[in-house]
Amino acid sequence: MSNYITALQAVLADSYTLYLKTQNYHWNVEGPHFKSLHEMFEEQYRELFDANDEIAERIRALGEKVDGTYKGFSDKASIKEGDMNLGEHAMVTDLFKSNRQVVKTIKTAMDAAEEADDQATVDMMVARTQAHEKAAWMLRSILPDAERKKLDAAADY
Repeated sequence: MSNYITALQAVLADSYTLYLKTQNYHWNVEGPHFKSLHEMFEEQYRELFDANDEIAERIRALGEKVDGTYKGFSDKASIKEGDMNLGEHAMVTDLFKSNRQVVKTIKTAMDAAEEADDQATVDMMVARTQAHEKAAWMLRSILPDAERKKLDAAADY
C-alpha cells in the first residue's frame, strides 16, 4: 500500500473520530449556550458524515479496502474520543483542537498525494482543509477572550 493511501486512511480515521466526538458533544452539551452549540455541533457532524463517505470512496477508487471498524479507526487516529462530561467551553475547545489536528493529518496526506501526482486526492484534501479550518474558526469564535488567548498562546498551527 502506498504512503499516500496510508496517510489518506489516517485522515479518514481522524475525521471519523471527530465525527463521533462532535455527535457525542451534540447529544450531551449543557449550559447557557446549549441551543446554539447543539445546533452548531449537529451542522458540523453532518458535514463530517458526508466527508467520511467521500474520503472512504476515494480510498476504494484507489484500489484499497477501508477498515471501517472502531478498532481500525482508533488504531489510526491521532485525536482522542470525546468526554461526554465536559462543560460546554471545554467541548468547544476540544473540538477546536481536534479540527486543527485533522488539518495537520490532512497536510501529511496532501503532501504524499502531491508526491504521487494524485491531483484528485490533493483537491479533496484542500477542500477538507478548508472545512476544518472554518469549523475551527467558528468554534474558537464562541469562546471567551481569555480562553481564545490561551489557545492562541499554545498554538502550533
